[in-house]
Amino acid sequence: MSKRVKVSYQGIAGAYSHLACYGYFGEEIECLENETFEDAMEQVEEGKSDFAMIPIENKTAGRVDEFYGLIPEMKLQIVGEHYQKIEHCLMGLEDSLLENIQYAYSHPQGLAQCRNTLKALNIRATAQFDTAGSAKEIKERGSIYLSAIASSLAAKTYGLKILKENVQDQKNNFTRFIVLSNSKKREIKKQREYITSIIFEVRNIPSALYQALGGFAKNRVNILKIESYIPLGRLKESHFHIDVDGSLECCDLQKALEELNLYVKKIKIIGSYEKSQLRIIEDEAFTPCVKI
Repeated sequence: MSKRVKVSYQGIAGAYSHLACYGYFGEEIECLENETFEDAMEQVEEGKSDFAMIPIENKTAGRVDEFYGLIPEMKLQIVGEHYQKIEHCLMGLEDSLLENIQYAYSHPQGLAQCRNTLKALNIRATAQFDTAGSAKEIKERGSIYLSAIASSLAAKTYGLKILKENVQDQKNNFTRFIVLSNSKKREIKKQREYITSIIFEVRNIPSALYQALGGFAKNRVNILKIESYIPLGRLKESHFHIDVDGSLECCDLQKALEELNLYVKKIKIIGSYEKSQLRIIEDEAFTPCVKI
């Protein structure tokens, strides 16, 4: 009997991260709940889990800042990406009726994403720690006047009835997740499209960032995303995270990385992995934020 793949995520059963695990790996896996992103990543580092599924940015809410604070010390490699469509459901007890609902519990972002719908239904928003936790709480409270905004998986997990589907105001909302692993092996498959993720700290010289990025333009390497961030406790250091087209076997990317080395103090490759099919087929469905 083959061993089931173990995947760690932040949150409780029914969370969108839990749903993303199933979306990427299929449902024949063992999903491990964790209180924080760091806990989920540590389980992989310690060999208690095979992978970690971590949200990195959302189409409407932007990047997940907590992850960027963990990047400098991260020992794991990005081995995949997954785009999870966010489809909020309004759910209640089996005996609940939509017209009787007075309060909706959810994470503040979930509530914000459903503001217009809740206003139209005359339902008061009540902020909670997370979406799946809100579903669990209204099940425990047992009131027909309470509802939660969460995923369909949360409704199934906690035995709730979906009162209204797709209550989010923006119907085309996605969260980008990355898949982390201890493995540093990179099997590059021909005829596949790849992304390489890099973090670096520029030297303290004039135009260092401009010159560092110039090597990518000169060598015809497309930069898909650039983020700046300050590591925790190191306010004087400016670090950058970029995603670029191509695998590490690409000659143009190798040349661009050689030039990058001339203008940076530190550089670290944190992953070279296949592009999500959603990124390839429906590129217009998700436009990452650019923050410098």
